[in-house]
Amino acid sequence: MDKELMIPTEMSIKDKKRIIKGNILRAALFARSKVVEVMTEEHDKYYLVYYKNSFIYGDKLSKTTEDTFIDKAFREGIILKAPNPMLPTFIPNLNVSIPSKNKLFTELQQHFSLQEVAYIATTLDSFFEKNQLIEMIDKIYYHQRRSGKFMKSFQVIQILRDFAPSLKSAKERLESHEYFSYHDFYNTSSLSEILKKDPLYVELHCFQNRLNPKEQKFLEQISTQQDCNVEVLLLWLERVEKLQRVEALEKSTSLALRFLTLEQWMLVLSEANINPFNEIPEAKQLIEKMVAKGNTEKAALYLFTFLDDLPHSYETILTNIWGNSDPKFVFIHLDDFLALLKHLPDDKKTIQMEQKMSQLAILLLEEHDLQTVRNKLIPVNETIPHLKVFEKINKMAGLEEDPERMMELGEYYAEFQQYDKAIDCFFWEMELQPQNPIPVLRISKMYQQKGMVKEASVYQKIAAQLKHNQQVG
Repeated sequence: MDKELMIPTEMSIKDKKRIIKGNILRAALFARSKVVEVMTEEHDKYYLVYYKNSFIYGDKLSKTTEDTFIDKAFREGIILKAPNPMLPTFIPNLNVSIPSKNKLFTELQQHFSLQEVAYIATTLDSFFEKNQLIEMIDKIYYHQRRSGKFMKSFQVIQILRDFAPSLKSAKERLESHEYFSYHDFYNTSSLSEILKKDPLYVELHCFQNRLNPKEQKFLEQISTQQDCNVEVLLLWLERVEKLQRVEALEKSTSLALRFLTLEQWMLVLSEANINPFNEIPEAKQLIEKMVAKGNTEKAALYLFTFLDDLPHSYETILTNIWGNSDPKFVFIHLDDFLALLKHLPDDKKTIQMEQKMSQLAILLLEEHDLQTVRNKLIPVNETIPHLKVFEKINKMAGLEEDPERMMELGEYYAEFQQYDKAIDCFFWEMELQPQNPIPVLRISKMYQQKGMVKEASVYQKIAAQLKHNQQVG
């Protein structure tokens, strides 16, 4: 889908007392967490981490460090690249205030369980020293253990082990005799049973194995129960992309239209290389309304990507788009329009063709030399042969090499409204035939066309004098 249809997603970040504006470059989903990359107006990059749709922390980073959570999220998570219509709904809060670093974990404990705080800590290793985070998770572990919450302490030590696999003390504690029964529980129980005791573990496990049918189905059920509709759609879109197979589109469309417009959903599908015009009946009605309201160019941008895979019923729409598109727009999207023309019947291709191609040639001549214009029009001529416009441009390219035919070349330039170039040709002819009033009259006419009345009058007088001289002579 053409990027002209996409709107950047803006973000506002309050960092201490500064309000920083920027656009989202990309975002990543990783189980319960989200990471957002923002490019500010000063061209700095901020990275923001969310957990369960709550903004946790963020800061400016010159680069992302390998093997940190942010790096992992963008490598192994589900990525949304800007511009994408789902970004505003994917990111819970587009106006965030970065909290105090010193008070962060104390405040987190007021909103999340200690196990969740331990996990959240592992997502912030781009902003805190790893040893500091390990120490904090250790404190949570010992607190749970001292309180006799052995299952909770086991869950925390698993998080620590995964976060710091080389940490010998974590491995030893995890393998201690007192935790054998918990190992058995996680190894032998079903996902449904584990979910009752450790939903965080199940969500992480299912997300990391989300392309397996069992985990994928379970994760989708969890997300649906939590009303995480955007996440359900992202899982579906990723599966379509990875498996190259479109399934349950009607169900996904129904879900998407709860928070996206049909136009936005069409853009999302197009980004995933899913042709909405083959799959969604309402898509044609939407495009027809655009054309009827005069939004021809917008309709064209929606269709360009799928020109080779449009139903036959779109022929009338394509004909209207071709007939009503501005020549400047045609020039910008020339390759797309050449592809479009191949889908029109031969009798439709000639309608307004010469007029539109003449307008296009005028635009091209304003920006390029003759040979370049000729080369750009060759594909047009191959698609629709025997165009008079191309014949004229082709002939002009030949005349350009013949100094004795500058008058003829000038007339062609005048026909294509290239008055300055025409004047140059007529000046050349005037130099060759200083007593001939005709080139001078042509120069006067070109100045008239340019609205330069004074200059036109001067050359009109010169031409009159040359005519008088011829009559006297």
